[in-house]
Amino acid sequence: MAALSVNIATDNMLLLILFLPGALATCPQESNLFITVPQMEALSGSCLQIPCNFSAEPEPLVNSNYVGLWTIKVSNPLPKTVVFSSKNPVNSYPMNITGNLSEKDCTTLFSSLIINYTNNYYFRIESKAYKATAICDPLQITVKDSPPSPRIEISGDLKEKESVTISCSASTPCPHSPPKLTWNLQQDPPNNIEENTDRTFTTKIQKTITLSDANDGFTINCSATYPVNEGREVKTAEERKTLSVSYAPKNTSVSISPSGLVSAGSWVNLTCSSRAKPPASFSWFKNSKDGAISVAEGVFYSVKVTSVTDIEDYYCMATNKLGNETSSTIHLNVKAESPDPSLPLGPVIGGIIGIIVLISLVVCVCILCRRPIKLTHSTQRLNQSQTGEELTVKEPARRTEQEEEKEEDIHYGEIDFSKLRPELSSEQDRGQQQDTLYAQVKVSQTANSRTQTADGPEDLYAQVKTK
Repeated sequence: MAALSVNIATDNMLLLILFLPGALATCPQESNLFITVPQMEALSGSCLQIPCNFSAEPEPLVNSNYVGLWTIKVSNPLPKTVVFSSKNPVNSYPMNITGNLSEKDCTTLFSSLIINYTNNYYFRIESKAYKATAICDPLQITVKDSPPSPRIEISGDLKEKESVTISCSASTPCPHSPPKLTWNLQQDPPNNIEENTDRTFTTKIQKTITLSDANDGFTINCSATYPVNEGREVKTAEERKTLSVSYAPKNTSVSISPSGLVSAGSWVNLTCSSRAKPPASFSWFKNSKDGAISVAEGVFYSVKVTSVTDIEDYYCMATNKLGNETSSTIHLNVKAESPDPSLPLGPVIGGIIGIIVLISLVVCVCILCRRPIKLTHSTQRLNQSQTGEELTVKEPARRTEQEEEKEEDIHYGEIDFSKLRPELSSEQDRGQQQDTLYAQVKVSQTANSRTQTADGPEDLYAQVKTK
């Protein structure tokens, strides 16, 4: 029973060792071969180069003729299924040890990978004098259909005016057929294949830039294209990274509400805005005869306009840990006086129109009253009884009877119209001196009228022509 318990404990310990690679303290005493190999991830259709070194205890002879083998785990606790042997020209798995076993280099190239090749592999060496399997250091290979995403890295602080190096790298499990990297920072960037400390390979592109606020929010797109199936096909993976660049305040400005002209006695709201990362704090200043005066802190500032003479020029300053920026000075446009909204505009406009009409009428009357009137073709009979006064006519020298029969005499006289038509007299006429008008009067006399005595009234007819 005691022997059976020991055997069971030994089997359990071996299973534990298989799932804890590198646990040298738990390896069985008969395990005296160890390898150094990274855990590998590969792409189906591509190849995998496995860097490998081994050591043995006790040390085998240096000039021994070694045979290298790779085995996989089966149901038996000990790995005994050989998938590759360096002495066989044909093997079940497309593997090839490219390293020099005499120099303890067990580097292996695994070609034409498929998903089914995902497994744990154990390295074994054999010679006439030495045979051992590295059961404590299994090689874990994972084969995937999709390539791994590239990695974008940035060295340096993401601040404006700082120079940083941006790189994009992709794992290169098959350096014989490396991926091609491209990105949106430059066209056709040179691809460099670098060997890592664990002897794996990485393809990398990089670029050094000086950051500015324009780079903030810029998204870097990097693509890795892997050739597979001997270059007949490709598989692509992408990675994106958005830059977050800190910068001092930019585009600092002041807006006014209400805009345009403002009335004395009203409030004006000022707002300061700026682009900054991290966000800026704001300070308000006004220009006076004594210089700039700090008046407030914060995004908003309200000013009460008391009069035109009290208006000052205002500006704001945006500040963060990277610097500050001052806005342009803004001047408030203020009306000279504020109109009374309670005063109706209708009566005012009507009064103005009435005054204009009255002035126009007065001017017209004055022009008409001073305009000379020409009297023609008047059929109104003027006599002493209507006028109340004698109409004195100065006649020229007598003509011959023959000339008088042929044409009518023309007489000139003075007519006082204020006495002829008292109703024409007005308040305006009383205030002014009476005007005297001269008219051309044609007097028709018959033969009988010529012999009429001077005591009798003389009939006069006037023709009045008006312009």
